[in-house]
Amino acid sequence: MKYLLIMIMCSSLSGTCMPGYEWPKQFDSMYDCLQSGYAQSLIKHEEIGPKDVNENGIYIKFICRKTETI
Repeated sequence: MKYLLIMIMCSSLSGTCMPGYEWPKQFDSMYDCLQSGYAQSLIKHEEIGPKDVNENGIYIKFICRKTETI
């Protein structure tokens, strides 16, 4: 069993979210997936910067979903 990280960028002002981005790497455990989700969310948040985050109410959420491997 592997875990797929799906990151979603949203705006609290418009009440909308962009389509989810599936992380190219799959993870061996829920723990590893969550660790990466938190870390990558912070990196993206810093890339966007305070101006755009504050003006547009941008936030990032993510999901770790089990996926079957072949």
